[in-house]
Amino acid sequence: MLFLSVNWPHVWLVTIVGFLMVILLLVVLIFFLKIFGVIMQPRVKSAKPKQVVCETVAVSKDENTEDMTLTANAMAAIAMSLHLYYNGVHDEEPTQVTIKNVERRYSPWNSKLYGMNNLHR
Repeated sequence: MLFLSVNWPHVWLVTIVGFLMVILLLVVLIFFLKIFGVIMQPRVKSAKPKQVVCETVAVSKDENTEDMTLTANAMAAIAMSLHLYYNGVHDEEPTQVTIKNVERRYSPWNSKLYGMNNLHR
């Protein structure tokens, strides 16, 4: 109730000025970002390539390139060898979890007996 008993003559003036400052700064920030976007727009458009020119290249067949196709059996063998190679990298961990109870030494620092306060009189 102490808060209500304080007489602040200019509390509404300070509140209105604070809100107006926040709104004014947000409007200024919006205009600044819009102007920045307009200024940066030509630079973004000029960064794109003008025109892509493609030309055809004649490919000649050599005698060695005709036998480079893989059969289904060869592809299956390569896939299986890659599968075994990448899955064999990780060791298999045992799935049994063992929890051992560790006996701790007695310490008076951890004793609840010394933490009790006998203040009953």
